[in-house]
Amino acid sequence: MNETIIRVAAQEDADDILTIYNEGISDRIATLETTTKNLDYMRDWLNKHTDRYKVIVAELDGKVIGWASLNQYNNRDAYKGVADLSVYIKREYRGKGIGGKLLTFIESMAKENGFHKIVLFTFAFNELGQGLYRKKGYREVGVFQNQGMLDGKFVDVMAMEKLLY
Repeated sequence: MNETIIRVAAQEDADDILTIYNEGISDRIATLETTTKNLDYMRDWLNKHTDRYKVIVAELDGKVIGWASLNQYNNRDAYKGVADLSVYIKREYRGKGIGGKLLTFIESMAKENGFHKIVLFTFAFNELGQGLYRKKGYREVGVFQNQGMLDGKFVDVMAMEKLLY
């Protein structure tokens, strides 16, 4: 595999980010969303990720193969140092170290932008994702039982966190 480039996302990446996000929706392993999104939705979402809330992509041979974003955890001022994290990897690249590279880069960005903590929410059954997060220093905070519905069934969601400093 050639060198993976991690960089800040641009509007030109919206279509690739959308494709990867929709894979995550369809695969039912990364989000409670059940309806795939369109390009207008993704462009609007990307436009709203400015200032401290960044989106980054992993690029290999000129193709985006994964992305991560810092999202607002809570709009109250008391939580301005906490970011919510999203990470999505193209199907054929999952489990190949791309997520770890994205996490290293986005954690550095988070520190530069005044965040002291990153939180994330993952399905309790997503052991691949949890393995990555634990390897990168995230800890389990707890499990929300029956947190959401997915395909007519309740699913549990695990909360994880990492203190950046």
